[in-house]
Amino acid sequence: MGLVGLREDTCWLYAHYLVSQRRVCELMEMAESSYRYRSRRSDEELRKRLVELAQEKPRYGYRRLHALLWRKDQRVNHKRVYRVYREAGLPVRRKRRKRLVREGLAKPVLTAAHQEWALDFVHDAMASGRAMRVLSLMDAYTRECLALEVDTSFASRRVTRALEQIVVERGVPQAIRCDNGPELTSRHFLAWCIERGIELVHIQPGRPMQNGHVESFHGKLRDECLNASWFGNLLEARAKIGAWREEYNEERPHSSLGYLAPREFARRVAALRSPTAPCAPQLEELAEAKVISSGDLGVV
Repeated sequence: MGLVGLREDTCWLYAHYLVSQRRVCELMEMAESSYRYRSRRSDEELRKRLVELAQEKPRYGYRRLHALLWRKDQRVNHKRVYRVYREAGLPVRRKRRKRLVREGLAKPVLTAAHQEWALDFVHDAMASGRAMRVLSLMDAYTRECLALEVDTSFASRRVTRALEQIVVERGVPQAIRCDNGPELTSRHFLAWCIERGIELVHIQPGRPMQNGHVESFHGKLRDECLNASWFGNLLEARAKIGAWREEYNEERPHSSLGYLAPREFARRVAALRSPTAPCAPQLEELAEAKVISSGDLGVV
């Protein structure tokens, strides 16, 4: 704490409690001479000049006002400027940024497809330098990429239009996990989820690993497709990214699925859950995958 702040606190204590100055100074570990010191130098001229400058530049702090004084050959120590600046009531009031507060929720244990979809965006650029965005949607249980929509921008209505196509093909998920982007917190998107009975799970700001499945997927997409491809235009980007999505779903071995491709894993899980489920050896083979166990399949 600086001397100015220490004197202010000492004055407050002396004014509010029936204690002597000596006792207050002892408690604050401050010399009595420092507490009783009063400058004999007149600050009226400096105060007047600071007030004039503050009226001209109301959003300037004491540092900038001090720089203006030096430009006009008024050589004053910045600590003296700060003291007079505070005494004159000139400090700029700054508004604190409103930050979104979301409580972290424990990730549910997924036991079937379409229980939770993970949604996020990844950015890249075309050969012309024009930016493009890729909307990625994946099933958090089967790791299957349900959509990779490529466009120059995504408003909330563009997002819901893409999701509506997937819902028609795959059905309505129980929940969608996403971040706090404006297109994912808009009234239109929230209303769309409510109308379809979809639980919307927003992660905490600055905690991308709360949506870790899609973040891991973006690493693969960036490394194997975006960084390895040259996109001449938007149509070419859609074609190349769409081809990589098919390869990822149908051919690429996924380590967390026992090195099965996501779509093959989804087909096997669907077959095991059918009324005519296969026998125990096939169940044990599939249970070797990290994300599934015999208990999840209802096997005793």
